[in-house]
Amino acid sequence: MATKHAEIIAENYHLSKYIVGFIIVAIVSILPETFIAINSAIQGIPAFGLGTLFGGNIADLTLIFAILVLFEKRSLKIESKIFKNHRVYPSLLFLPIILGFNGHFSRLEGIILIIAGVVFYYLSLKGEVDGKKESLNKKDKYKSIFMLLFSMTILLVGSHFTVTSATHIANLIGISPIFIGMLVVGLGTTIPELVFSLKSVRKNNDSLAVGDILGTVLADATIVVGIIALINPFFFPQRIIYVTGLFMVAASFMLFNFMNTGEKITKKEAYMLFVFWLLFVFVEFIVSV
Repeated sequence: MATKHAEIIAENYHLSKYIVGFIIVAIVSILPETFIAINSAIQGIPAFGLGTLFGGNIADLTLIFAILVLFEKRSLKIESKIFKNHRVYPSLLFLPIILGFNGHFSRLEGIILIIAGVVFYYLSLKGEVDGKKESLNKKDKYKSIFMLLFSMTILLVGSHFTVTSATHIANLIGISPIFIGMLVVGLGTTIPELVFSLKSVRKNNDSLAVGDILGTVLADATIVVGIIALINPFFFPQRIIYVTGLFMVAASFMLFNFMNTGEKITKKEAYMLFVFWLLFVFVEFIVSV
């Protein structure tokens, strides 16, 4: 249902399916990790939220793309315009790494991250609307928007219970809270984009899936981290930047390199992304014990 109404919105506003996924669907998809990050900031443990965001981003850029390709047993098609409009995308993920290199995020740095994310979204959307008349009346248009938000909310509810259960189990085992955030909770928050993307790919709407994932990662690394810093400027273990943050940036460069090769992600590249994610899990476990 979410995929269907995302397509309708794209056609009605004369936007590419990629942009609808990158902006509209991605904004809804980031709600789980946003709520978790904000709550962690309010409760005085913002490092947990930061670990959740970075860990979820690495899973999105590697594991989720690998699942899409391997489950559908075909290469994932990539629009050429993605590279034209998003050449600086991997580099932009360096921003929270640079600002947080000293193990601290201030309110000023939070504002910088939010502005960077919003500006990138604006530039991505600019020029997409071609000025043609809308193909749906206002009633149908608003219905499609409502149904998209409603269907995505259903995915959010499911992810909430998954994350809650996984966190409880991990706590019983006695794993580090930051490690839980990076892997258990971070992985759980990727469920909305995974489910949406799988349905999109099955309907050959690869651009919707790619847009949702890349849009979610960008928003998490800039806007959501910025919101945490605004609520509660905080110090955090620098290894989150040195290890998790650098893994996130490396994953984005690796993914974009694959996408730029023949404008698709092949099964071989999907396996490489999966192995990269396993390497991340292994390294995080080693540095967390």
